[in-house]
Amino acid sequence: MTMELRHLRAFLAITEEGTITRAAARLHTGQPALSRTLRQLETHLGVRLVDRSTHHLELTAAGRTFRERAAAALAAVDRALDPRSLASLPLRLGHPWAALGDLTVPLLRRWDEEHPDVPLELRRVDDRTAGLTQGTVDVALLRGEVTAPGLVTELLMEEDRVAVVPAGSALAARDTLTLADLASSPIALNTVAGTTTLALWPASGRPTETIKVTNTDEWLTAIAVGRAVGISTSATPRLHTHPSIVYRPLTDAPPVPLVLAWRSGTPTHPAIETLVRLARELVAGL
Repeated sequence: MTMELRHLRAFLAITEEGTITRAAARLHTGQPALSRTLRQLETHLGVRLVDRSTHHLELTAAGRTFRERAAAALAAVDRALDPRSLASLPLRLGHPWAALGDLTVPLLRRWDEEHPDVPLELRRVDDRTAGLTQGTVDVALLRGEVTAPGLVTELLMEEDRVAVVPAGSALAARDTLTLADLASSPIALNTVAGTTTLALWPASGRPTETIKVTNTDEWLTAIAVGRAVGISTSATPRLHTHPSIVYRPLTDAPPVPLVLAWRSGTPTHPAIETLVRLARELVAGL
């Protein structure tokens, strides 16, 4: 059967009271029901937790070990469900690449100055939603169309696209580039969190070769060594400089939306709205 918090609370009450009778009175339940709950827990764990051979119950060695785990688990649950504790929880801001571009450092500095009681943790997560749908972050900076269900998005800006080419190449000698200029080269595609697909090109002029990567580091390396060219947004050169890579404006590709996203319909961090306001303020000052 499925274990529930009541099994842990029942076990801890028994260990603290010393008898099932007193523990049942404390929990406002009957002694037979509490005994069944204890047996269910022991059956689930496959060990005897309580020695019932004496009038005063004694914990077995396994029981003493499990008591510490049960107490820690309940304490963690109680903290997580206490709304008063949310204000002091870190606000985890995820991103798969480039964060807020050259506004990343100003964002973090302003937050530390204005909200020192709520740590803002910037986390790069190589995932389409930067860990948002997995619950590893509270809010995320995402680029491109956000299709994951259950998310709320706030558009911050639209970023121009740039071509990314190896330094020293013929393409690097150009001041600006077009999609057609890149079509004859292999295209590095970040298949996990990138915003570039072959659909950017017209069907009659699409590249015939791609190199698929799963994160920004692999993408940068593929371009730096001359195996491919790439397309990104104007935020990337501000955070990812490389001596073997050159960024050039891409004149005929549509811009990329940058949004803040967070989960809807579940308890959220109370500082998310404050972060959204600060990000909007910084973007408006560009």
